[in-house]
Amino acid sequence: MAKVGYVMNYAGYRANTDKEWMKRFGCNEIMEEQQDYELRTEWNKLLDRLNKGDELVVPKLSHVLRETRQLSYLLEYCRLKEIRLISIHDCIDSGNELFPETQMSDILNVVALLPKEAFDIRKSSDAVRKVKSRMRTLSPVDYNRIERKEFVVNMYKSGHLINEIWKASGFRSRSSVFRVLKEAGITLNRGRKKG
Repeated sequence: MAKVGYVMNYAGYRANTDKEWMKRFGCNEIMEEQQDYELRTEWNKLLDRLNKGDELVVPKLSHVLRETRQLSYLLEYCRLKEIRLISIHDCIDSGNELFPETQMSDILNVVALLPKEAFDIRKSSDAVRKVKSRMRTLSPVDYNRIERKEFVVNMYKSGHLINEIWKASGFRSRSSVFRVLKEAGITLNRGRKKG
């Protein structure tokens, strides 16, 4: 009879307190899902490994189920394998030991809110995935271009002449130096090119 915990990490969820609760409860193992809401490979491995009489601890039912229909499959699975299901934040214990104050109205509320909560989790996971896919890394050419622009601005701020900056930067024309300074928001304050 093993006690196994399952935690799915997603954006905005702090799993540490739930993992501590599971450890205090005596979970031998805590499986963690890392931002893979669609595949949920760890959840599937966990269901395959559960044996008759084991105890399964989850933070919320909405962390393991995507829709209400899956709730009936999970409950039937737990009934057939005689698995005790514990949901920490939903205050549900199929063994009727941990949460004696939980009433039937509380359980019905959990079931009613399940689709909305599962959708919110999926939405937050999708948002993180989209942001990561849009993140662009700089190529060496872009990085060199940025460094050269910073070099020009720093030289101008330290008092070097435009001709010195032009020769040191490697630009083909002086106008490129002026363009970089203008893009950086530098107001020219020396020589004929003031303002």
